[in-house]
Amino acid sequence: MSSLTIGIAGITGKFGRLVALKLLQNPNVNLRGYARDPSKVITSISESPRVSLFKGEAFDNASIKPFVAGANVIICAYLGADHLMIEGQKKLIDACDDAGVARYVASDWALDYTKLKLGELFPKDPMIHVKSYLETKKTTKGVHILIGSFMDPVLSPFFNIWDPQSQTLRYWGEGDEPFEGTSYENAAELTAAVAVDKSAVGIKKYLGDRKTIKEIASTFKKVYGVKPNLERLGSLEDLKTKMHALREKNSADIYSYMPLFFTYYWLNGQTFVSPETDNEQYKDVKPETWEDFLSKRTLEQLPHAYFSLAN
Repeated sequence: MSSLTIGIAGITGKFGRLVALKLLQNPNVNLRGYARDPSKVITSISESPRVSLFKGEAFDNASIKPFVAGANVIICAYLGADHLMIEGQKKLIDACDDAGVARYVASDWALDYTKLKLGELFPKDPMIHVKSYLETKKTTKGVHILIGSFMDPVLSPFFNIWDPQSQTLRYWGEGDEPFEGTSYENAAELTAAVAVDKSAVGIKKYLGDRKTIKEIASTFKKVYGVKPNLERLGSLEDLKTKMHALREKNSADIYSYMPLFFTYYWLNGQTFVSPETDNEQYKDVKPETWEDFLSKRTLEQLPHAYFSLAN
């Protein structure tokens, strides 16, 4: 395999760091990192002789151009407000197209947003806009990696699914709706594999595991010897009513309803990545199941799994 130069915009972020570490396991990869403060790049990345770091803001054309120039692939690991996720990515894409960069891995990952209409799951609207923008480019091809939901935050307080005090799993629906999930580490490993696959363009779907909340509860019992209580919060229609009511009541209080929107579109079947996935195409990437994910963590660590990522 000939050497590849791969750039990661947002390399100091949790997911960007993890993708960088996976890419550095490949001796044929030369890595570039773009960050507002390169001094925050962890030493296991920054001290590698195959890593070059570039300092700049998301909207700084003068800094973006040398970062993308000569790269084979650019991976965007931005996470933030819509302006960053849309206009910030457009800046990167324009620079890539001008510089002749072959492929651009968009900041997508969670859920198959291609099945959504604008406004349905509002945090995924930027991805819809960016995908359409990439389709207008002549040189740079878009790569869109869709992995179901990230496992790591699911059991954090953000989603209010796991209550560690009462050892209860809360759920909406009937309890037999599948939870499609892929861990951050597994998704980063897959992203690295896709980045070095020169033929990988367009949509790539991957899944670590697919289990109902009842099956996940049984997996808790297998891993920890403790079977959680199950608490039904209501039907999916109840969830839909509640999330819209909270948004209408106080749209500025985004964290009161955003987790509910994600949960609804995660469970209602509209954004499933299965059954057609590319798992078989990337056989070197072993799917991390819910059992694998839980086995790597104690019960006490589960609510904090997202925050401890790649630190």
